[in-house]
Amino acid sequence: MCTRICLCVLCGLPAAGKSTLAQAVNSHSVQRGWRSAVISYDDLIPGDAFNVKEVEDEEDIPRSQTQTEWKCHRQAVLRCVEQFLQSPTEQLPPIIYQINRDARSRLLHAAQVCGTPVGSSQVCGTPAGSSQAYPSPSDRPPPPLVILLDDNFYYPSMRYEVYQLARKHSVGFCQVYVHCPVESCVRRNQLRPQPLPSDVIVEMAKRMEPPNSQRNPWEQNSVTLDSEHHFTIGCIQRLVKVISTALENPLSPVQDNAEQKEADRQSCVSSVVHQADQACRRLVSQAMQEAREHQLPPERMRSLAADFNESKTRFLQDLRRQVLHGLPLITQGEGVEVERVVNRAVDVFNREKQEIIARYLPPYDRIK
Repeated sequence: MCTRICLCVLCGLPAAGKSTLAQAVNSHSVQRGWRSAVISYDDLIPGDAFNVKEVEDEEDIPRSQTQTEWKCHRQAVLRCVEQFLQSPTEQLPPIIYQINRDARSRLLHAAQVCGTPVGSSQVCGTPAGSSQAYPSPSDRPPPPLVILLDDNFYYPSMRYEVYQLARKHSVGFCQVYVHCPVESCVRRNQLRPQPLPSDVIVEMAKRMEPPNSQRNPWEQNSVTLDSEHHFTIGCIQRLVKVISTALENPLSPVQDNAEQKEADRQSCVSSVVHQADQACRRLVSQAMQEAREHQLPPERMRSLAADFNESKTRFLQDLRRQVLHGLPLITQGEGVEVERVVNRAVDVFNREKQEIIARYLPPYDRIK
């Protein structure tokens, strides 16, 4: 008899109340005889993980080497969860990030493994908060395990990675979007011991794409909870119901055509945006170099860099939405089509670049 497992994604802005909700779910898990583990990305990923690796603008550098440390850490968390799903008692291979060990420790603490894989009929454990062993006789199923992944997950592609993991290992999957006005998040954030810059939260709010089951069928087992004031018992019960549904209906590893097309679409969007980002960085770098050659004063250089950064961020956000929602479906195999979309998008940004630089240099000095 296998242990029932659910991967539950908690998504929302920083300071929206995701961690508070996770603790409330932990308490209700005890009451229902479930075990639960909270994998908080904020606790596991160090602040300096947002540093970008060198060589980011080199054309011949593979994409994996251009990722921020933050993305690498996120992938390490998911690898750890997958290793746990495969065999929680197996020793970890040599790893780079300490978060693997920290995340694994939390999972093992929740599962209270007794020397056999999670999928085995011999798994036993204790409900969270209890010190007495929970028996698993042959006529009684082991208690379910709920793994709560607490992060912003502002893009569907981030959440889809967790969905794919759940489907691969035939476990349950659900999502909860913790909705809170950005002004309230900024205000709560300022009360934290180590608050994030307010503009980080504002920018993330612009990028946030909540679960949408009409556009993404795989997001149908999702719930939105309003956290502007406080979580009511009714809110917690709604989430527990979604988790129960996920536990009772584990995903099948068999892909249908619709799901494969969705995976291809998400991968294609990431490819287009990444290539456009690299091209835009080169254009900005060239423009800044020419501005330096024309001896633009330092304060004007800083202002120019800020304008370019704001324009590029907005441009890439719009491009992601257009490719994901408005443009014809293109897949990874259609390299020519992807290249055409990227080139067309970069032409648009190049015109924006010209408009920005025109505000800083005299007409006869404008960059071509």
